[in-house]
Amino acid sequence: MSLLLSILVLIVALEHLFIMWLEITVPSPRAARAFNISLEKLQQPEIRTLFANQGLYNGFLAAGLIWSLIWSLFAAPDLARPLQAFFLGCVISAALFGAYTSSKKILWVQGALALQSFLVWLVV
Repeated sequence: MSLLLSILVLIVALEHLFIMWLEITVPSPRAARAFNISLEKLQQPEIRTLFANQGLYNGFLAAGLIWSLIWSLFAAPDLARPLQAFFLGCVISAALFGAYTSSKKILWVQGALALQSFLVWLVV
C-alpha cells in the first residue's frame, strides 16, 4: 500500500509539473485548449504574467510532493507522511478554489487524483 501511495503522489507531482509547463512556457494551442482561453488572449502580456505566477505555484506543489517522496525513500519516512498530507491538502484546496472561482473541470483534472491519493494516505 505504501508503494501505491508513492506512485500516486508521484503522478500528482508530475501532473503539476506538466501544468506548470503549460502555464509558464510560450503560449500554445494546447495550453489555450487546456485552460479554455483563446490563444490571442493567452498571448497578452498581462495574462502571460498571471499564468506564469500560477505556474510557479504549481511547481511549488510538485516540488513539495517530490520532497515528500525523497524523504519517504531515503531519509525520514516519519517526516514524509505529514509532508504528503500537507501538499496533497494544498492541491485539493487549490482544486476546490479553482472549481469554485473558475471552472468545475479543475476539480476533476487537478483534484480527483490528489483526493484519491489522500484517501490512500489515510489508510496506509
